Amino acid sequence: MTNLRWVVMVCVGVLCVPVSAPGADGDALQALVDRVEERYAQLRDLQADFVQETRIEGFDRPLQSSGRVFLKKPGLLRWDYLEPSVEHMYVRQDQLDMYVPEHNQVLRGDLNMMMATKAPLQLLRGVGKLTEHFVVRPAADGKVGEGALPLLVLVPRIASGSEPSPIVRVVSEIQPDTYLIQTLTLHEVSGNVSTFRFSNFKTDTGLDESVFILDPPEGTVIVEDGFPQG
Repeated sequence: MTNLRWVVMVCVGVLCVPVSAPGADGDALQALVDRVEERYAQLRDLQADFVQETRIEGFDRPLQSSGRVFLKKPGLLRWDYLEPSVEHMYVRQDQLDMYVPEHNQVLRGDLNMMMATKAPLQLLRGVGKLTEHFVVRPAADGKVGEGALPLLVLVPRIASGSEPSPIVRVVSEIQPDTYLIQTLTLHEVSGNVSTFRFSNFKTDTGLDESVFILDPPEGTVIVEDGFPQG
């Protein structure tokens, strides 16, 4: 699985699971963490538009894309890229299907076999707390987001014997009126930086499970074990 796919799974994992801090990093930070944790603990489903901007090390112009994401507890995800090209990602428990209409093909894989996505998958399924996989810190420069709320910096924990994470840190900005995560900026070891901005949130609308079922046209090729492991 490419780093871009890992980035998407981290993004969804953060959106799906309550945030908690490993100790007191300041009253303002802890108060924000508590509010976000409470908000996401009560959440049953969520949908939002997103705009993604990726700055690749060595290139002057960023890549831009946009689409919509759908989440439903426990363990259901649909992530649709709509511009500039169409690509659909479906997660149901341990299975990932990536459908690219232009290629008339579905790539299918077992997320448990993809070590790079193991932590995000656990977060998505609600198996673990965020702090089992990330250390939560305030921004080093004291920078704040909208409404003067502190930014949350998530640093991946690396288990003994595990491969290094391609993600150095994730910086999240919280929407002050709803306490939903409205911006995620992911910094990769390579120097690439991907920013996801979410808008037009809808929560607890009773999303039907049919939204998360892939039904490709007849003749679509299904490629089992379509993603590299590790």
